[in-house]
Amino acid sequence: MAKKFRFTRNGIATGIGLGVAMGVSLGVALDDFAMGVALGVSMGLAFAIAFSSAGRNDADNSDSDAGSDIGGDGN
Repeated sequence: MAKKFRFTRNGIATGIGLGVAMGVSLGVALDDFAMGVALGVSMGLAFAIAFSSAGRNDADNSDSDAGSDIGGDGN
């Protein structure tokens, strides 16, 4: 059963950091700073969602030998 999604502090920080870095570099590379900022914001949000999801440990998969079932179904 899927849990309710929540942003984590690390996910938000990582997303903002990567979004700002990519937005500035894309703005310079494309010679269009507004487009770079827009792309940076959207990618920052995507990274914030990805890293918030990746950092969470679901209750049904928190058994003591979780690392032994890599690629399996978590049981």
